[in-house]
Amino acid sequence: MKKYISLTILMVFVLALFSGCASTPPLRTEASTSEIRAAEEAGAANVPQASIHLQLAKEELELARGLAAKGEKARAASMLLRAEADAELALDLSHGDAEKSEARAAVERVHQLRQDNP
Repeated sequence: MKKYISLTILMVFVLALFSGCASTPPLRTEASTSEIRAAEEAGAANVPQASIHLQLAKEELELARGLAAKGEKARAASMLLRAEADAELALDLSHGDAEKSEARAAVERVHQLRQDNP
């Protein structure tokens, strides 16, 4: 009888352990990863301020993965939000730099046209 009680307690414990693992959702890195990719494609690595935030986003994403592997899901989720925010900022900064470059080129074309047509 004691053997069956011990076996039942062990089975309940094992089931509780597995159900706890199954209920933990996987870390959702898609948003952060896609923002980082967008910033890279926009040339954030070539814009000094944007490159800093791009690097931070990459480091925060890796840190989030490490935290998730250790079971620290809440901290991992928070770190993912930071990674996404830094990647968005890198993207915005790189777009701003591109717009400034386009504006400078337009001003240069206007100056050239004025010189060509006095």
